[in-house]
Amino acid sequence: MATPCAQRPRLAVLASGTGRTLQNLLDRIADGRMRGCIAGVSSDRADAFALQRALEFGVEARMLKDPSAIWSWIEELDVDLVLLAGYLRLLPVIPEYEGRVLNIHPSLLPEFGGKGMYGEHVHAAVLAAGRAESGCTVHLCNNVYDDGRILVQARVPVLPEDTAPSLAARVFAAEAEAYPAAIAIRWHELQAGREQPA
Repeated sequence: MATPCAQRPRLAVLASGTGRTLQNLLDRIADGRMRGCIAGVSSDRADAFALQRALEFGVEARMLKDPSAIWSWIEELDVDLVLLAGYLRLLPVIPEYEGRVLNIHPSLLPEFGGKGMYGEHVHAAVLAAGRAESGCTVHLCNNVYDDGRILVQARVPVLPEDTAPSLAARVFAAEAEAYPAAIAIRWHELQAGREQPA
């Protein structure tokens, strides 16, 4: 049975993989470093470990692929923000949730974004391009991959000896700080009535 989720902002998380970003958010909420609660977690893959992580925390978890089913579930949950956390599908944003769907991407957008650019594909592309720095971006979602207003960017150096996995680890450490910060920023904007475009 799911644990009560009374604190605002109420959050829904969509993830396609292991759920490391979800785990970071769950841990921060549990120890008081982050305000809010996660009302539900959905994945487009039945074998996504993110679903198991959710269940271990007493959070409702569902495998959903169809966008209309996803939005019906989100509306039932009565959430304030929808968080994409390693979600590899394009989620068409319905009008009621414009400006309320966030995504985190492991590069400094607009560079190294777009369809097919996820995980180690991004870090390998950064290394191949010879960039001196990389990082992560949290942005509001629209109906284009890795597009929308940027809320937070965090930068990390690219070291001469870096491989895609070593760069990925450094970028993920930045993501762990950037996503909670962006969630707080967007929640504050919404509470203050400053409706910013997506």
